[in-house]
Amino acid sequence: MGISLTPEEQFEVFGTDKVGGEWADDARDRWGDTDAYRESQRRTAGYSEQDWVEIKAETDANEAGFAEAMRNGEPADSPRVRDLVEAHRAGVSRFWDCSPEAHKNLADMYLADERFRKHYDDIAPGLAQYINTAINAY
Repeated sequence: MGISLTPEEQFEVFGTDKVGGEWADDARDRWGDTDAYRESQRRTAGYSEQDWVEIKAETDANEAGFAEAMRNGEPADSPRVRDLVEAHRAGVSRFWDCSPEAHKNLADMYLADERFRKHYDDIAPGLAQYINTAINAY
């Protein structure tokens, strides 16, 4: 992500000033020559601190919704979880146009990349797999 915030603003919004750093370098190395990456850089360059606050709140709410659904034993293809999947894709689409196929690829990365898996599984054990299953079911 092309975070346009100062390190102090990043800490205020995300609770860390390391949002860019290694993740941003990795994204640039993996996808820097793609249209999606360039589009993401273009879009995020204009985001204000308030935009980032809203994005963070929406992301946190979406992740909490998935975790609650999983803990409640809701099937990954239930209508409520499908709504969470669509909200997730809409959130990703704030950065680049995320087609359903690209969304499935992203879900697969949530399992393949240990950093993503840890992020979700720290919220609730098994959440990375649940989100992957939900996205692939949709």
